[in-house]
Amino acid sequence: MTPDVQTLYAVTEATWPPAHIQSLGPVTIREGRGGGKRVSAATVTRMITTDELAEAETAMRALGQTPLFQLREGDGALDALLAAEGYEVVDPVNLYVMPVERLTVEKPPRVSTFSIWEPLEIMREIWADGGIGPARISVMERVIGPKTALLGRHKDQPAATGFAAIHQGIAMVHALEVHARHRRAGMGRLMMLQAAHWAQAEGAQHLAVICTKSNQGANGLYSSMGFTHVGDYHYRQKD
Repeated sequence: MTPDVQTLYAVTEATWPPAHIQSLGPVTIREGRGGGKRVSAATVTRMITTDELAEAETAMRALGQTPLFQLREGDGALDALLAAEGYEVVDPVNLYVMPVERLTVEKPPRVSTFSIWEPLEIMREIWADGGIGPARISVMERVIGPKTALLGRHKDQPAATGFAAIHQGIAMVHALEVHARHRRAGMGRLMMLQAAHWAQAEGAQHLAVICTKSNQGANGLYSSMGFTHVGDYHYRQKD
């Protein structure tokens, strides 16, 4: 059975975790320590009042973070409240998933992709070129459970890197980055195949990935590979 969007929300958090979580009544405050929106955005367990919103904003600012909420399926009332309070929509995201067995019928060409933990220095350099720096590497290091970094080669050169981790039998790929010199060479597809083979070896049944709606190339890749779009989320941020 295809995992639903609520399950993928939980997988996202487990495989890309914040540094610390604090509960303020119905609001979950995440401390990201520079690791990006996913690990810094607050979420809610029920609709909140304007007083509870103000308390959450104070807590986020105390962490040195801009007030930021992740809006998930069922958060329509909160979305409206935040819009009225001056929060702007940021980075709408798609969530995709696919059975691992449908991907592992094909193998990447020999010595084209690898699963390695910990990341090699060249992998860190490829990430850095794509804007994925030490704070996001720290997110990877915080993951508990099966995890790996992914390395791709093209024309005998390091060409791509990524990260994958498993929660509840679902492997999720994060921080997939193909070096600019090696784009349009099919590396994204090969990296996803490598992630699927690693996931299968670790006992996972599904492979999932997150992609911003504005990234037409990546969305096209996942659709062409047969991934199912199961839902989405977006952020609202108050400057």
